[in-house]
Amino acid sequence: MDIQKSDKIYVAGHRGLVGSAIVRSLKRQGYQNVIGRTHSELDLLDQAAVRAFFEQEKPEVVVLAAAKVGGINANNTAPADFAYDNMQIQCNVIKCSHDYQVKKLLFLGSTCIYPKLAPQPIPEDALLTGPLEETNEAYAIAKIAGLEMCKFFKRQYGDHFISCMPTNLYGPYDNYDLQGSHVLPAMIRKFHEAKISGADHVELWGTGKPLREFLYVDDMADACVYLLEHYDGEQHVNIGTGKEITIKELAGLVQRAVGYEGRIVWNSEMPDGTPRKLTDVTKLHEMGFMHKVELEEGVKMAYDWFRENVSEARM
Repeated sequence: MDIQKSDKIYVAGHRGLVGSAIVRSLKRQGYQNVIGRTHSELDLLDQAAVRAFFEQEKPEVVVLAAAKVGGINANNTAPADFAYDNMQIQCNVIKCSHDYQVKKLLFLGSTCIYPKLAPQPIPEDALLTGPLEETNEAYAIAKIAGLEMCKFFKRQYGDHFISCMPTNLYGPYDNYDLQGSHVLPAMIRKFHEAKISGADHVELWGTGKPLREFLYVDDMADACVYLLEHYDGEQHVNIGTGKEITIKELAGLVQRAVGYEGRIVWNSEMPDGTPRKLTDVTKLHEMGFMHKVELEEGVKMAYDWFRENVSEARM
């Protein structure tokens, strides 16, 4: 199903890290009829409100980037909220997209949907082949439900609903709240504040040994638009770089980008999470899409954004 530059495109979650990057990418590529709603304007947990929005606006394309997200601590302490909120948002938006005959929908999940001990790098068909990582199980189950729902609507009704699974993302408009943020923005804030205060050390969680993959959010957004334009398959598509780095090496990158000269103290009493989580991006590469921003450059760009927008960043 082809999308047109003139299509009305609703980006759910348009102010977050992911959604704002997708809006930027769409507009860069000539899609000018892009709409969004803040949480105060439209509560996606409210089925009647979502239905009224679709009835009024009749979007032709939907990008479902809205979600309740957080790091290990947030997922560990509020699993019921992560499961319920995410499944409710997905059910409301996906069902309305079907009922109001949206011509294409892109659902964004996360690579945490894969088993804790999935083969590395992780291919798309590793889904549902083993137990999940316990610390983000609720979020993962919700996201699995969303991508499977898209598949079922496609299978039963022929809806052009596709899904993608981005790896760990970072960049402008990230969440820097230390109680709910992911590892890279948390490091940026911790090193920045330690530099400003003159602290002699920064404490980081875990051992630093886990391996992680990181993708600059604007590369992810460009991949999403590429999929909207070129992909209509039933299986979800991994979005990543296919490259990994230890958390300890990442800390060194962030420390250098910030210019902090103190010590790093690793609190090994805190959880590490999944030991390794690298995506197999063969499918995306074979479609003709490759990321552009490498990690060292991306970390510098992310820190520059944070430093320039610290008063407005989500803290």
